[in-house]
Amino acid sequence: MSILPRFARHVATLDNGLRLVTVELPHLHTVTVVMYAKVGSRFEDANDNGLSHFLEHMLFRGTERHPDAYSLNYAIEELGGTLYAETARDYSLYQLSLHPDSLAGGVALFGEIFRTPAFEGVDVERRIILEEILEDLDEDGRAVNVDDLARGVAFPGHALGRPITGPLANVERFTPADVERHFRRCYGARNMVLTVAGGCEHRAILADVERAMGGLPSGELLTSTPPDDGRKGPQFHFLKSQGSQTNVQVLLRAVPETARDYPSMVALSRILDDGMSTRLHRRVCDELGLAYYVSGAIDSFSDAALLEVDASCAHASLPSLVKEVLKLLADLRETLPSEAELTKAKRRYRWDLEAGFDDPDIMAGWLGGTELYYPPLDYAEKVARIDAVTAEDVRRIASEVVTRETLVVAAVGQCTKADERAVRKMVDEFR
Repeated sequence: MSILPRFARHVATLDNGLRLVTVELPHLHTVTVVMYAKVGSRFEDANDNGLSHFLEHMLFRGTERHPDAYSLNYAIEELGGTLYAETARDYSLYQLSLHPDSLAGGVALFGEIFRTPAFEGVDVERRIILEEILEDLDEDGRAVNVDDLARGVAFPGHALGRPITGPLANVERFTPADVERHFRRCYGARNMVLTVAGGCEHRAILADVERAMGGLPSGELLTSTPPDDGRKGPQFHFLKSQGSQTNVQVLLRAVPETARDYPSMVALSRILDDGMSTRLHRRVCDELGLAYYVSGAIDSFSDAALLEVDASCAHASLPSLVKEVLKLLADLRETLPSEAELTKAKRRYRWDLEAGFDDPDIMAGWLGGTELYYPPLDYAEKVARIDAVTAEDVRRIASEVVTRETLVVAAVGQCTKADERAVRKMVDEFR
């Protein structure tokens, strides 16, 4: 029986609408401060696609008191911290990891970043972002990131199908006025959650946060339209591109974390891929040698999700790889998992949850970032829900998810016409 460390979660809402989530983990000697914002490609139209990512970069460029990137980063590093940020399709985060003694200073700096950003050096940052985008383009300037390609097919015409970085043409024309407009729209206090996790105390933090961020404008809470059910029939999209391997993704619509059946979805995903002894790696890599890298996972949003298999293989192996992945998925639908498989999946899920108690970044995301969209489940609730999953539950959710109506297979690489026809045929004929 695991003995969990003592911890406490507190939630407070400032007068301006900013939510503060504090996760007290007194056994830790570090603390993480993370600002989560409901922003990203999901909240952009086609003309603004990429602006959330551009803005994330610009918030590193300085504040009114630290007017350039160097002075801001120096102030952060002087506290012993490093500023990290990322933009996803439905959120952005800004993270600062510190020694607990530096927490008050870190919160004050965070307040400056979101209260008085300088937005200087737009053209310099533009060049950096264009360099980043070039990594996903081929020599003809075509986008060859299989993740973006696959999601564009899975969510056609919906913002979830747009790339996070946006097209080159958008990034080339974004102006300081565009950046400030998007900041005012997306970074109001009501649209953000500040999370502090680690060696900290809620009462002391609340006073620091009120001083640093109580003056943020409230702004609006952004909403978005859910995607359709994706039931368009099987789709195969191939993009011919130079490279040493072909990258492929197989996607199916899944159930999101808010759904009643999500624990069954988690069990299914872990039976498919949760290490080298699970079905996907064992069959594709160990038994057939079709790929060095293959993975399966759930990509979940608040109102939609994807079951994803991602792999890279020799060009000639593409038909065999897709055939085996589709067969593995169909097997989940047609046969019950063994009791040993299900027990191992549940045990490893619980262990991963418990490992999070030693990592303030994980705890911040679990108990704070989730708050952007819905209240998070605590440890006991998560464990109880996964423990209740039966083998028949796994097969039932597989029968609902593994369906030809939402199947998307996307590949980028080199492929003969005969191999392309073979893959298209097996996708079209998948039942």
